[in-house]
Amino acid sequence: MLSEDVRAHRTVLPLAKSADDPLLRLQAETQPYGQVHLRCTTHPEEITITGITVMCPRCSARRDWMVICDRNTVSIRCRCSHQWVERELTRQDFERMIDCGGEYFPSLEAAAQSAGYDGTLAGTYLAERR
Repeated sequence: MLSEDVRAHRTVLPLAKSADDPLLRLQAETQPYGQVHLRCTTHPEEITITGITVMCPRCSARRDWMVICDRNTVSIRCRCSHQWVERELTRQDFERMIDCGGEYFPSLEAAAQSAGYDGTLAGTYLAERR
């Protein structure tokens, strides 16, 4: 027979926040943005990932990007219209880059054309804000 004093009591752990728990964070990242699965924003500055500045493999541009988030996949698009999936960026990184508001477009092609990332402005840089 075990007495009450000999039994080990379980420790009650505090509830994890979604930022602390990898499963809750993954669940939040895979949820769509309401009815919209694709969001994008422009990012005029350089993007540095793990200490390395992102550079377009086609035209060697180093700034002035369109950042696209499709559920939990983040892509970068250059003014020359070259686009690639950036595995080092997460949806959480995208959320930090995006400004509130913005416009909605029926497709990625319409958004790229409206913002000048369809190749028509290839080789140009917009003036930096200081």
